[in-house]
Amino acid sequence: MISSTNSSEIPFYFILMGIPPGFEVFHTWISIPFCCFYTVSIMGNTTILAVIRAEPSLHEPMYLFLSMLALTDLGLTLTTLPTVLGILCFNTSQISFEACFTQIFFIHAFSFMESSVLLAMSFDRYVAICRPLHYASILTNQVIRRIGLAIICRCVLAVLPPLFLLKRLPFCGSHNLSHSYCLHQDMIHLVCADTTINNWYGFFLILFIVVLDPLLILLSYGLILRSVLRIGSHVERLRALNNCMSHILAVLVLYVPMVGVSMTHRFAKHAPLIVHVIMANIYLLAPPVTNPIIYSVKTKQIRQGIFHLLSHR
Repeated sequence: MISSTNSSEIPFYFILMGIPPGFEVFHTWISIPFCCFYTVSIMGNTTILAVIRAEPSLHEPMYLFLSMLALTDLGLTLTTLPTVLGILCFNTSQISFEACFTQIFFIHAFSFMESSVLLAMSFDRYVAICRPLHYASILTNQVIRRIGLAIICRCVLAVLPPLFLLKRLPFCGSHNLSHSYCLHQDMIHLVCADTTINNWYGFFLILFIVVLDPLLILLSYGLILRSVLRIGSHVERLRALNNCMSHILAVLVLYVPMVGVSMTHRFAKHAPLIVHVIMANIYLLAPPVTNPIIYSVKTKQIRQGIFHLLSHR
């Protein structure tokens, strides 16, 4: 047991519990699907990036935003991979204070980035369907670069303050973290001091990103739907809606698990720990694993690019 610490006496390490006690004998079996998920995520997102880079015809706004999404998913995957597989494959559960805070930064930054990129992609779909004649003049390469830079700045500036606030607080008693990686909401429970400022900042951060982004996405699709319903041809309506299907699925893959995790923490506090662990892993693994599959299956240009890339190997 590690004794209490304050800002001048930083704890040496935390313990990542990962899979709840009693399931240690199943670590080998549990590691198999996790290894498969991580492999699919890394190979899938790397393939998406390679295809977009190799095909000049894909150097368009929609696919440039898709490359941002793939980079974000790849970053999220590589951030959680070392500790998750370290616990399951090598039984390594200790993580230093500095490494834990670094992992918190990247996990939350990439998670917020995922939401921000999906918001930017909804704007892309809105312009493509509602203002098609102005699409190329509105979403120029310079505008896309500025959007990408704004997303990075937004997420970094959102994540850094709560980390600085958390670092100044003392940690007491147990330093056991309930997941296979470090999360801010997990670490805040180990603090033995007033966390009012942290809680209020977290509340406003949720409103600013977790609530605002899906609301703006819904607004975009409301405008898109209004524009689509004005199209006279039934075939053209379906074609326009089909162009949005991949993005809609990606939005659902991100926000449905996010809502599930929130509901579990809010209304199922006394549920078995394994339930919370499974929900948290689904939340972080579902988008990086499924997004490449969604866009490979639903987007003809990406599918053709993959075949073209493989045929030149």
